[in-house]
Amino acid sequence: MSEQKVIAVTGATGAQGGGAARAILADPDSGFAVRALTRDPASPAARELAELGAEVVQADFYDEPSVHKAFEGAYSAFLVTNFWAHGSAAKEIEEINVLVRAAKAAELKHVVWSTLEDTRDLLPLDDERMPVLQDEYNVPHFDAKGEANDLFSQAGVPTTFLNTTFFFQGFLTQMGPQRGDDGVLTLTLPLAEGKLLSGVDAEDIGRTAFGILKGGERFVGETVGLAGDHLTGAQYAAKFEAALGEPVRFQSVPYDVFRSLEFPGAEEIGNMFQYYGDFDQEFTGARDLDTVRELNPALKSFDAWLAANAAKIKAS
Repeated sequence: MSEQKVIAVTGATGAQGGGAARAILADPDSGFAVRALTRDPASPAARELAELGAEVVQADFYDEPSVHKAFEGAYSAFLVTNFWAHGSAAKEIEEINVLVRAAKAAELKHVVWSTLEDTRDLLPLDDERMPVLQDEYNVPHFDAKGEANDLFSQAGVPTTFLNTTFFFQGFLTQMGPQRGDDGVLTLTLPLAEGKLLSGVDAEDIGRTAFGILKGGERFVGETVGLAGDHLTGAQYAAKFEAALGEPVRFQSVPYDVFRSLEFPGAEEIGNMFQYYGDFDQEFTGARDLDTVRELNPALKSFDAWLAANAAKIKAS
């Protein structure tokens, strides 16, 4: 184990970090070992990683010395933050600054940073098609990450920027098919007819990150766009119908109507889907599925993900 290069994995008990950790641990001949960072090493997910062979260490983004200590001696890292834990772009940028400083201090040779586009590059804040959120963002959980990309570059941290997308796991929540008043399952999304929604199994983010880290320095400074499938709302509904064995229709909801719904994050999710729709060629065009499969041969299409998760959707 001492001869292996250590990959520090943040968010190791979550979907993205957990996917990275498990991918590394499943490849004992790669020459890499896992150091799993978690706030609670005693959690069931952390204990499971330890049993698989990970070195599990306690670290908290709001205890910066703990992050620096966790990165010491590591060769590389997979870095991810969780905007939805607090819903604040300002807090997320604070967390990213901690990661950048710790990565710089540890002289990591390669970092894969799970990020997203800054929507303001294509949609200036003075464009009135969507409301400005948190004073300076269109889609805070996109824009904060995209804005923070420069922090890695400015600090001289050798980084690959892995642009993610909508998680298929979102369909296991209220975003999935729901039974309408007439009893028909309905996939209701703020996605215009004919527009593409790029989606991915959240665990494929970590698996792809590991492929990039194995690829080495040639990926430093590069941006890799990630997706597992590009489908319209009607295509998603048709695949749900085939997997669930009953009719599923697609219903497009206007962005403004979705933004007005009374649940936390409705405005942000509405803005996100409008960005997907208004800039689908730019967003989808930046995510080449063949390229991703070269890095991650186990990349799941929506069909593959759905086959493994249809029972969960039926139960919901």
